[in-house]
Amino acid sequence: MEFENKILSREIQENLYSTGKTLSTAESCTGGHVAQSIIAIPGASDYFKGGIVCYTNEIKERLLGVPAELIEEKTAVCEEVAVAMVKGAVKTMATDYAVAVTGVAGPGGGTKEIPVGTIWIACGSEQHVVTFQLTEDQGRDLNLSVATSKALQLLLEFLNQYNPKPEETDEEIV
Repeated sequence: MEFENKILSREIQENLYSTGKTLSTAESCTGGHVAQSIIAIPGASDYFKGGIVCYTNEIKERLLGVPAELIEEKTAVCEEVAVAMVKGAVKTMATDYAVAVTGVAGPGGGTKEIPVGTIWIACGSEQHVVTFQLTEDQGRDLNLSVATSKALQLLLEFLNQYNPKPEETDEEIV
């Protein structure tokens, strides 16, 4: 998956670089793997401002502005928290877009309601966020790897739809 992540990161780079937009990350269970994949491509500093590893609820609340009431009511592993993490990262890091991941990678920490392997991924802007849920437990290492790859895929799909690159033209500019 590492090679696939580099391909995805390169395509993300091409989109963001060509449109002049910026990106940040907010990661809980992936612990910085998404950011690491993004910066693996030389030149990432042109569009990637940074990431927040918010492994605890306290950091989600304090740095990203995720409401404590939301976490208390729904837990940190839910779609609403993933969306709030995206919006908080966009605001805190002053970026156009963000990608966020929150979940239970395992091997422990799961419950009957939220079993190990439940991971929410979100990406977008302050105005529009898309989400995706992983539900299969494949063991901690594979759960993290799959979540990282899916986060990059979801981000690229979002960018291609909501931040299209300028059309290339065959016309000669005079």
